[in-house]
Amino acid sequence: MAETYEEYEETHHVTRKSVTTFKIEETSSSTTTKTITTPAKLYGKDVGAYDDIDVDELLAQLSPEEITMLAKEVDPDDSFLPPSQRTNYECDKAPTGPLDRKKLIDHINKQALETPDRPELEPFVPGVVRGKKWIPPPPPAKLQAADEQIAIDLGDEYEQALTDATQEEIIDLAAILGFHSMMNQDQYHASLLNKGQPVGLGWDGITKSAIPKIFPAEAPNTTDPEETIQRIKSDDSKLVEVNLNNIKTISDEQFDKLFEALKSNTHLEVLSLTNVGLTDRTALMLATAIEQNHALRVLNVETNFISPPVIVTLVKSLLTQMTIEEFRASNQRSQVFGNKIEMEITELVEKNTTLLRLGLHLEFNDARHRVAAHLQRNIDRIRVDKRDGRSSRGSYYRPVRIEEEQELAEMSDVEEEPEEEPEVEVPPADYDVEEDPDNVVIRPPPSDDEDIKKKSLTAAAV
Repeated sequence: MAETYEEYEETHHVTRKSVTTFKIEETSSSTTTKTITTPAKLYGKDVGAYDDIDVDELLAQLSPEEITMLAKEVDPDDSFLPPSQRTNYECDKAPTGPLDRKKLIDHINKQALETPDRPELEPFVPGVVRGKKWIPPPPPAKLQAADEQIAIDLGDEYEQALTDATQEEIIDLAAILGFHSMMNQDQYHASLLNKGQPVGLGWDGITKSAIPKIFPAEAPNTTDPEETIQRIKSDDSKLVEVNLNNIKTISDEQFDKLFEALKSNTHLEVLSLTNVGLTDRTALMLATAIEQNHALRVLNVETNFISPPVIVTLVKSLLTQMTIEEFRASNQRSQVFGNKIEMEITELVEKNTTLLRLGLHLEFNDARHRVAAHLQRNIDRIRVDKRDGRSSRGSYYRPVRIEEEQELAEMSDVEEEPEEEPEVEVPPADYDVEEDPDNVVIRPPPSDDEDIKKKSLTAAAV
């Protein structure tokens, strides 16, 4: 059992706290131990005896010299006092002028340079050991046993081959076996590329930085935008590809004319607009032109200032005509699209049956995998169409043109002899038949050479 008694004594000037602790311990026997803690004392008196003393009256009785000596012995921890009054350092010398920090540093550096070094009592002599030399203790027996080399009998042929091998051949062998720590980078790449080891590089060779090759600057794009717009507007049959990359002088009015002419063009297949300063307004006009153009196959709008929602609009515009096979729009104003935008792009790409290549940086794995899988299915579909003699840009992929509809109507008026019904081709067992909402996709086996051999054998048998 422990009991604690607290006594408080209070005055008008100072409030102090005196604690008297009585500790009583009880045991199972009748023995009792009592510990009493006495209050602290200062100069032989209790601390409470100094409560009635007036400190200001005592300080008034001291002389200035005694106050100075007292101030040197006491270091008050008071942040409101200036540092000169909180430290014991005092400089009685009068200042010679304002402080010039640069001159002070120069003076300190000059003194440091001009002050001679302390002479060595024992000059250094190379090879002379002074005092007791430290000798490392021998390693434990287990480590010595582990470090022992294991002798391997490789046979006379291998022993002779390794003995007669040159240093370059041993380096090549180490590169083939994957011992990267035994050689430097130049030796490793020289062995893999079979270019021969660099001269002067042995086992202890140091890799030096290679001098970068100087390539000539890329010639500026000399395409005339105004002339190109006129040719697109006139539907020039020879104009199949247009490259306006890195031409930053194209105005918004010229973009308006270009995309307006693109709506009715029927021969242009490749349009590259990289680093031309496309904005959201001009990109929306491009999306409108794509919805009406049915001849464009490749579109590149990389390195521009198109926002993610407008990129979604561009990808959505590809679904109207279903003719574009390659679309690139990376490195735009916003590098990160976000999960919502990437999922919208993924859903639109999965609805596109003609897109084969997509140049967009997708951050999330789900979007990347789904897009890659769908593009691979489109590529497999194109392979099947080419093998069967169908055009990959037929009615499966885009609407029939008006001219084609008229030709089909004229051909239907002419009486034709009834043709024999073609035999329905049953897919082999090793084909992967995939049901699609639009059509049935028959995926061929990994190699097309076997199909060609089977057709040739069948023709020979007939």
